[in-house]
Amino acid sequence: MKKIAAALFIVAMSAVGASAADLPARTYTKAPAMMAPIYNWTGFYVGLNAGGVWNESNPTTTTLFPVAGYFADSSVPAIALVGNQHINRAGFTGGVTGGYNWQVNTAVLGIEADFNYFGVRGSTTGTALYPCCAPTSFTINSSVSTDWLATVRGRIGFLATPALLLYGTGGLAVANVKANYLFTDTFAAAHESASISTTRYGWTAGVGGEYALMNGWSIKAEYLYVDLGRTSTISNNLTLAGPFAIPRQTFTHTVDLRSNIGRVGINYKFGGPVVARY
Repeated sequence: MKKIAAALFIVAMSAVGASAADLPARTYTKAPAMMAPIYNWTGFYVGLNAGGVWNESNPTTTTLFPVAGYFADSSVPAIALVGNQHINRAGFTGGVTGGYNWQVNTAVLGIEADFNYFGVRGSTTGTALYPCCAPTSFTINSSVSTDWLATVRGRIGFLATPALLLYGTGGLAVANVKANYLFTDTFAAAHESASISTTRYGWTAGVGGEYALMNGWSIKAEYLYVDLGRTSTISNNLTLAGPFAIPRQTFTHTVDLRSNIGRVGINYKFGGPVVARY
């Protein structure tokens, strides 16, 4: 019986093997590629920004030596030397941004405008002896301030990754510039004052990086340099103790303004990402 059972088992296993050999080979197929969202930079956007600003200004005060003037010849260069002053102040800036981008493959072109609070104020004072008339002296005080800054700039950049934009930017800068000047002396209690308040047009240039987040949001960091040029005013209101006016004694005052701005921001672009196959 044992021999018969073993023989039947061998026959059965042979039949199973033959049936398996007759089965068709199994075909394996590759899983479909996953669809992943890629940020599309084209579109309008708005945002907020904030950071620090470092203003540099060189206000000047000079005078001439007209007929029947107040100053001796030697006083004119002395006043110009003391009146050539320097102000360097830092402060806070923050504001709103808006713009439009066009994406062409990995290049992104755009135009951007912003309006920022720009509250930076600084002053300086210089004193010296009159070369002709020591120990009497004169003092010149200058102050410079701004309240706001607006820029309109082009942007051009490239995508280091689909979500990371590196760009350069440059264009028009506009700001209000205010300056005040005061001249006094101990010789005859002389007093002269003047002020400048004007809207200045200049230029700006800088670099930055912007990183796309989810649902149209992005964050950025950028540096801008601003140069608003120089402007001047002339006054002839010098008075002495009494008061005694010397209207023919003219003063020229000038002011310039340059700024270094470092700031971060957050933008929202209208319209979400497109879907593309990796």
